[in-house]
Amino acid sequence: TITSLEDGILTITMNRPDQLNAWTEPMMKSLESDFSRAATDDGIGAVVLTGAGKYYCAGVNLAGIMKPMHPAALHKLLVATNQRLFDQFIQLPVPIIAAVNGPAIGASVTSASLCDAIVADSSATFSTPFHRLGIPAEGCSSVHFAMIMGEENAERMIGSEGWVPNADEAEGIGIVHSVVPEGGDVVAAARALAAERMEA
Repeated sequence: TITSLEDGILTITMNRPDQLNAWTEPMMKSLESDFSRAATDDGIGAVVLTGAGKYYCAGVNLAGIMKPMHPAALHKLLVATNQRLFDQFIQLPVPIIAAVNGPAIGASVTSASLCDAIVADSSATFSTPFHRLGIPAEGCSSVHFAMIMGEENAERMIGSEGWVPNADEAEGIGIVHSVVPEGGDVVAAARALAAERMEA
């Protein structure tokens, strides 16, 4: 990740654009370190999380985490990894704004929904392909999505339909706070919202 601190707002950029910013173990450890800094540094009043390049994040790169092991041990590893990852978003004591600069997939959608708000570029899409991959909805999505967007829309996203809302559709169902028009600066818009939340 790349970080910058300005006016009390820590901007964290997931910086693996050649791999669509997918989360590997090193990436998640880097995010964990950044979140720990944000939680303990009195000079940080808010966080903006975004991605480098055209994608926000392609979710967890399971190949970068999974190793040959007994199924029970693998299950335990995945549960622990997911818990550690999502707890960072839930427990952060300062506002966090997701600046979704492009397509978001899987766990990156779930974690963004745990942020205080999502500001989306007009090119953003939100894909949770759990059903197609034959895996249960991870993190809090099976419960949290319904709380945000209603059960019908949540089922459309995480169920057999596999609906992938674009930025405007995501704003319409309540998962996105605001959409930045084409040519706009999604990180600047997210920072402006973060500044508002700091003053609230």
